[in-house]
Amino acid sequence: MTSLGLPMTNLPMTTRRGFSLIELVVVVVILGLIAAIAIPRTSRGAEGAADSALAADLATMRNAIELYRTEHGGAIPAVLTFEDQLTQYTNGAGGTSATKTTTHIYGPYLSAIPAIKLGARKGSNGVAAADAAGIGWIYDASTGALPANASGNDARGVAYSSY
Repeated sequence: MTSLGLPMTNLPMTTRRGFSLIELVVVVVILGLIAAIAIPRTSRGAEGAADSALAADLATMRNAIELYRTEHGGAIPAVLTFEDQLTQYTNGAGGTSATKTTTHIYGPYLSAIPAIKLGARKGSNGVAAADAAGIGWIYDASTGALPANASGNDARGVAYSSY
């Protein structure tokens, strides 16, 4: 019995059969805000990955040059033999050998020269003193400087050649 003296079975039952319009609008607005935040971030993902890969490749190759310099009494690889001197065993004078011997005890410093991952020379892994077909990296044998052979800027406006 209820407080009015009516049996409980005679009370009208109100059941809820869905969402109100306000609830649906709130959900749609929240989903819209999440999409507005997430979509621009994911669309820059591929560009950001290429930028990060370029920075990582440059750091790896610059570290290899520095290790070569340390083990060879301050000398750095020559332009014409850059790849061989960093990917093979070397002796104290910089001579190369595909296998380790009693005189070729240094290195290898890299397993391979990485290909550049962006720009007009994308996929090129050559190293030279100046731009040409197949050249991904510009190397200055007098200083050991190694910028990328890529024109353009990253998402922050930094030139790829200044990485």
